Formats: sequence, structure tokens, C-alpha cells
Amino acid sequence: MSSKLSQLRDMSVVVADTGDMASIARFKPIDATTNPSLILKAAQMPAYAPLVEEAKAWGKRTGASAHQITDRLVVNFGVELSKIVPGRVSTEVDADLSFDPEATVAKAQAMIADFAQRGVGRERILIKIAATWEGAQAAGVLEKQGINCNLTLVFSLAQALACANAKAFLISPFVGRIFDWHVKNGGGPYTPETDPGVISVRNIYAYYKAHGIKTVVMGASFRNIGEIEGLSGCDRLTISPQLLQELENAEGALPRMLDPAHPGKAPERIDLDEKTFRWMLNQDAMATDKLSDGIRIFARDLEALRALVSRSAA
Repeated sequence: MSSKLSQLRDMSVVVADTGDMASIARFKPIDATTNPSLILKAAQMPAYAPLVEEAKAWGKRTGASAHQITDRLVVNFGVELSKIVPGRVSTEVDADLSFDPEATVAKAQAMIADFAQRGVGRERILIKIAATWEGAQAAGVLEKQGINCNLTLVFSLAQALACANAKAFLISPFVGRIFDWHVKNGGGPYTPETDPGVISVRNIYAYYKAHGIKTVVMGASFRNIGEIEGLSGCDRLTISPQLLQELENAEGALPRMLDPAHPGKAPERIDLDEKTFRWMLNQDAMATDKLSDGIRIFARDLEALRALVSRSAA
């Protein structure tokens, strides 16, 4: 019998959740996703020093700010990743713009222009934006311009609804961080069937499929392969190299858990406006906590990345 990773590929699009290109080349995913934390980690690896050096040299040559050099570095990684994966590369807009839709749109447009100048078309890129209300509004503007978006840090149905209303190309519900919150607050032990992160994604998936929403559901932030197995058949799954390796080593049958033809019981359609979104999110303590925490973590690592290129450029 083939490995569980091979079986998973027959049901879901497998995406690599890393900035480490060696890992991506090894596992041959269709797409790749990055975020400030992953780029920060990769930028400190000797193998990717040339990408940092290029951004540093560009900054000195142009007199660019640390923010601009960081943008250059992020696109550097995206360009290189686009040479390895046949599909899309997700590149994240600054986390500190999560509540500024106009600035988010402008930054996304600038990134797409930079990719285009280096021969990478917009059809190869997904712009990652935090799934705040403002982020969803920015995504709605960008999608109308033909710039596809990946709405990230999704922890609730309310966020998924806002992203669907924006006609976002893709959302990334964070399975493991939901699990973490419930464990920290005394929940568990959990199985793949009772894991609150798995249940959340299944609920969003069922809602989208039952109501004809085209936005792609990509489960993310996994803590173990049991969570991945619990979402086999999801549109896409973005998985760390460590868990990809575990799946490659794992044997046995992998049953399909999600099927668009039979999505399971779905919530009734909800008419979502800003007030409804904010109330639904407010009533979900986990989603409120993890969305703000996720933005803070990405903003912290983005600042560390800016400090890294500033030191390099000195």
C-alpha cells in the first residue's frame, strides 16, 4: 500500500508550509505558503544568505528603508519558491496593516508589481492577508482587480463568511492553534474526531460546499498527522516539512473524510454585515484571542525581520 502522503495527494492539494526550499524540493508540493515567522527562520539559514544579500545590496543602491528592504526580501523568497512549485506561492502582506484596508491594498499591488518585474505573473501568487473585517474588505478590492488572496488566521465561521462575501480565492483555517487554545483552557484529550480545530474546518467546509461558495478551504497549522487525516479530502492542506515526512513514512489506509458531493450537515446561510461579524467574533473567545495573538506574533517576527535586514544593511 502507498504511503499516507501519496494517498492524501489523491484527495487534497498538498501545499508546503515553509520557506525552506530544500524541503519543498524534496516533497514536491503543488503550492507553497510563507509567513513572516517562516521567512525570518529561513533568512537566518546559510543556504538563503544570497537572498538576504541581494535585498541588502538593493537597499544600499536605492536608499530604501528597512520596510522596503524587507518587502524585497519577502518577494525574493517568493520568486525562488515559484521556480520550485508548479502552482501558487502565498506571500504575506505586513501584519501591522491588518486593520488598514487601503494600505493593505497598496502593499499587495506593490508586491504583485515587483513579482511581475521579475517574471512571476499574478496568476502564480496569492496575497496573504489576516482575516480581520478590514482584511476581508481589502481582499474584496484586490479580487476585483484580478489579484487573488489567501485570507489567513481564520479561526471562526464569522471570518470564513466575511472572506466568502469578499470572494476571496482561498482561506487558511488554523487547526493547530484552535487545538492549542482549547488544551490551554482545560480541554481534551482529543482524537481527530473530537479535535476542535478539525471540527471547525469541517464546519466551514460544509457551509461553503452546501451554499455553493467557491472560495478554497485550505487547512493549516497542524500539530500532528491525526489532524491532517481528519481533514483528508479538504480542498487543500498546507503542511510543515516535519509532518510531510511523517505522512510519507506512515502506512495503512487513509479514508476520505471530506467530500464536496457529501459535505455533511451545514449551518443555515447567514447574512453577514460588519456589525454581525463583530458580534459573532466577540462571542467566540477562542477566535478573538487567537486572531489577535496571531497578528501580534506575525507583527513581532516582521519587526525582527526588519531589524535583521537593517543590521545587514549597516
